[in-house]
Amino acid sequence: MKDINIILMGFGAVGKGVAKSISIKKDKIQKEYGVNLKLVAVADSSTSAISQNGLDEELLIETKETKGKLANYPEFGSDTNGEDVLDAVDYDLLVEATPTNIVDGEPAKSLTLKAFTGGKDVVTSNKGHLALFFSQMKKEAKSNNVEFKFEASVGGAMPIINFAEETLPSSSISSIIGILNGTTNYILSRMTTEGSSYKNTLEESQQLGIAETDPTQDVEGVDAACKTVILANSLLGIDATYGDVEVEGISKITSEAIELAKKEGYLIKLIAEVSQDILKVSPRLVKKNSPYAVEGTLNMATIKTDLADEVTVVGKGAGSIETASAMLTDIINIIKSKY
Repeated sequence: MKDINIILMGFGAVGKGVAKSISIKKDKIQKEYGVNLKLVAVADSSTSAISQNGLDEELLIETKETKGKLANYPEFGSDTNGEDVLDAVDYDLLVEATPTNIVDGEPAKSLTLKAFTGGKDVVTSNKGHLALFFSQMKKEAKSNNVEFKFEASVGGAMPIINFAEETLPSSSISSIIGILNGTTNYILSRMTTEGSSYKNTLEESQQLGIAETDPTQDVEGVDAACKTVILANSLLGIDATYGDVEVEGISKITSEAIELAKKEGYLIKLIAEVSQDILKVSPRLVKKNSPYAVEGTLNMATIKTDLADEVTVVGKGAGSIETASAMLTDIINIIKSKY
């Protein structure tokens, strides 16, 4: 039985979801693939827990939730953080779940490049370094002969990158149009059903934990624009970065505009469009009974191809376990191809 030693960087909602998912699925993975997933180091923003013999996933979550920092993990808690964690232990795979940074892509960029240089595979949920430095990241992964997977960076649990690459390899993709942000979809859905104002709906979303305390990345279209860049590069081969996307968010949408659209049989949605001619995120009118009429935090994307025509995928675009499920799928795909 081969151990796959994993370092998990980032222990917020997604990181905890990854630990939980491994805890739930590791016996099944052992049985099906003959490998044992072992967390040998886990880091939050300033501390970590490190043990070459492996850490207990449930105890990691309990420590973080009850004691605030992983430094308080029994026996193996530590003040080691950042890139030093990657030097502290032998590992095979970096799972990178630090917060998205759209200014310089850090710390994800440096962590990922360090792992590549060390010959380690990387799975990430992060959008910042991909939206800013996609071609550099892919080039470095290739030159170091390592796997680099990022399904979770686009649609949470909605399968799109793996789906397109594995299920549609016979087809050329000409465009992708969809809803790539669960928070804005929730806000617009609530405004539509409740007739409530943008301000009130945003506040309610924040209280429910659906919108962040600082919701700028979601409501101003930044998050969807990052995902637009990742899809443009990975599925359409467009060498784009964040600055190439035309972006408009939903903060100017009024309940009156939504009401008017409803009367005409339309909904207002934040739509991302990816093609050779256009990279754009903006509010648009969509027909009530169309594939774009998904509600709540659901994401969807219609992939237009030459042979398979249009294929639409739908899935939960946010959530701890949901996003972690995409990361675990990436881990399993690496196991299948390498071990």
